[in-house]
Amino acid sequence: MRIGGIFASAAVAVLVGVGGPAHATAKPDVGAKQAYVVDSAGTIHYGKRQTKRVPVASLVKVMTAYVVLREARLTDTVTITAADVRHAVVNGATTAALRKGERVTVRDLLYGLMLPSGADASNALARAYGPGKKAFVDKMNDTAKALGLADTHYTNADGLPTPARGGYSTAADQVKLAQIALKNPVFTEVASAKVHKVAKSRSHRAHTWRNTNKLLERTDGVLGVKTGYTRAAGFCLVFAAERNGRQVVGVLLGDTNERRFAQAEKLLDYAEEQITAG
Repeated sequence: MRIGGIFASAAVAVLVGVGGPAHATAKPDVGAKQAYVVDSAGTIHYGKRQTKRVPVASLVKVMTAYVVLREARLTDTVTITAADVRHAVVNGATTAALRKGERVTVRDLLYGLMLPSGADASNALARAYGPGKKAFVDKMNDTAKALGLADTHYTNADGLPTPARGGYSTAADQVKLAQIALKNPVFTEVASAKVHKVAKSRSHRAHTWRNTNKLLERTDGVLGVKTGYTRAAGFCLVFAAERNGRQVVGVLLGDTNERRFAQAEKLLDYAEEQITAG
């Protein structure tokens, strides 16, 4: 009988899991204060207070790298000053272990900026390509405006706390910026590198920089992008990966240290399943 056949087929489908949601992955329970995940087709896979303005720590360096790539030639060299080194030390910031007097190419400084999140590298780049740090920050803000990042304001090139002037952004703006930056193959090459070595030469000492983004070790297809931490911002992560022919970009703000990487991996898996399901 026709009606009975329909019911029978539906029952079989449920039993074998065909077309049914029995094995669907539940939307991850994200503990970060703000989160946002979007793919290159414009599908939003996760959102949590993504338009709230908050400090984003060293995620600021994504814009620093983006501006430098527009302003500089990769073969340019920048001479490291005592002020660059002191900037990182005095602020208790992460460094690329640069030394006064080293002459380092812009290409290498971008790795020093993005992988170990060197505040000495960010200071040197901002100083050289403002020229001067104030002029460089102005360029960052002008670029943010031009890119439509209406809820983003920069006060420095590294994301270190500046209570009197308070820089901020949102998870949504940080996803948009990462999507734009990843269109530059040099940025993607740098942001996705697990390690970068600089051989010793007459102009600089040897350096080995390892990426602080542990997501690169956890799953395949990861394109980076950047970690960050300050007490005010909490642990932050902007991440990206290729999944089923789409680029998935996400941001976690105000998270805990190790959890951000596990959560990013779960969000990528969830997005991949949603893309596959169509």
